[in-house]
Amino acid sequence: MTTMSATAAPNVRAKMETKPGVITAFLFFGLMLGGLLYTGYSLVADVNDVGQTSTTLLPFLLLGIALLIALGFEFVNGFHDTANAVATVIYTHSLPPNFAVIWSGFFNFLGVLFSSGAVAFGIISLLPVELILQVGSGSGFAMVFALLIAAIVWNLGTWFLGLPASSSHTLIGSIIGVGVANAIMHGRDGTTGVDWAQASKVGYSLLLSPLCGFVLAALLLLLLRVLVKNKELYEEPKGNNPPPFWIRSLLIVTCTGVSFMHGSNDGQKGMGLIMLILVGTVPMAYALNRAMPATEVTQFMAVAHVTEEALKRNSSAAAPEDTRQVLSEYVRTKILTPEIVPALAGVTGNIADQVQEHSTFAKMPSSIVGNVRNDMYLASETIRLLGKEKSLVMDKDTATSLKAFKSELDGATKFIPLWVKISVAIALGLGTMLGWKRIVITVGEKIGKTHLTYAQGASAEVVAMTMIGAADSFGLPVSTTQVLSSGVAGTMVANKTGLQLSTVRSLLTAWVLTLPVAMILSGSLYWLFSRFV
Repeated sequence: MTTMSATAAPNVRAKMETKPGVITAFLFFGLMLGGLLYTGYSLVADVNDVGQTSTTLLPFLLLGIALLIALGFEFVNGFHDTANAVATVIYTHSLPPNFAVIWSGFFNFLGVLFSSGAVAFGIISLLPVELILQVGSGSGFAMVFALLIAAIVWNLGTWFLGLPASSSHTLIGSIIGVGVANAIMHGRDGTTGVDWAQASKVGYSLLLSPLCGFVLAALLLLLLRVLVKNKELYEEPKGNNPPPFWIRSLLIVTCTGVSFMHGSNDGQKGMGLIMLILVGTVPMAYALNRAMPATEVTQFMAVAHVTEEALKRNSSAAAPEDTRQVLSEYVRTKILTPEIVPALAGVTGNIADQVQEHSTFAKMPSSIVGNVRNDMYLASETIRLLGKEKSLVMDKDTATSLKAFKSELDGATKFIPLWVKISVAIALGLGTMLGWKRIVITVGEKIGKTHLTYAQGASAEVVAMTMIGAADSFGLPVSTTQVLSSGVAGTMVANKTGLQLSTVRSLLTAWVLTLPVAMILSGSLYWLFSRFV
């Protein structure tokens, strides 16, 4: 393999410098304006539909600012992370640069729309329980502002330096920083401010995914060499000519798959935070799933009553006086006491009674909606944690009832309105179309010592697409940036063409610093905002 030719990179860069046409610019700004108007209209319509009012405009002002920052995070995420998806098709001349980013942006949009929501609420569960229960308070807004602004600042900084750092890694660090700061500000040990079991689960996925990307992409390239003998597949592009049709089709398909999976996984992070904001400021409209049919609500009540009776059979103690406080403490500390099961039975019975009294979630008065949702959240999290308690023995019927009740609780509280998905999809898709060049150049030119071949590009993207899709199905966040960049590096090593160590050192430095820097930024901002909001 020869070293990267002197003309290869300039030829690609010349194409990337081609300015988008008037139609593209009109489409970009039209979609941006349309997305903002659609978001505002949908929000106002939902608020008017439930008749929620406020004696001051401050909550709605904070809501508007928080939504803009959350959508801004997804916009930055778009041009920061999705540049990885288009680097291979651009540097193999499979698609023209400007068309490639529009194509990728469209499939990012579709990925968000068809996402499951599992990752969104997995992210939220990392936040301190007291802030989730009081997200509409000043501390709740301070939390949202701090973690989003910290994530945006670090993402923009690494983008400016052309470093493919992880937006997922950044957001997790920001959440941990807020949790630690919140615990310290309340006189507790900083380690008690985070659900470390859930954080470890997320951390392992972020830590292992780039290592798996490196190894699997290298192995896939070696396997291709054994199975496919076509020499063109393993050669760098010649001039500006596109690759043979079948190779070009493969590269476009993998680019499309990575873009779709990126939207499906990364888009959920913004959706989860937006739902947290909406629940805190407009609980009447978004705390409970008002669209749940009456038949499902009837089933909800039946399962709740059965679960309450099953829990009572498994505990001889009476329910404590403040059941919500007992469950809050358990969710925060993870320390099982004899009070937990009777407290859960009490909260379950209270939820069933409230729902039965009003027959549907849509008819619940605003004065109790927030409390009912908090009870549901605490009950769901308590059931999740009890399932991991090896010392707790329950009969099979009770375990089945708890599982069924958790499913009902999640259906009532863990939902995402269509307009939220569309708004995030537009922000992520538009972000893809702007600012992508810095990261693309790093991935295409600065990781390996030679030009990217067709087989290398396809191997890296097939692995990235598969891994992101698998993580999405398990509700785990992974970094498109880390998986694809490490995949490209793996193919360079498998090809025995070597890596540019200066770039590798920079990537590793960004990877190591992302978590602590995001923690410090978000923790400091949370402390500052808590003094003013």
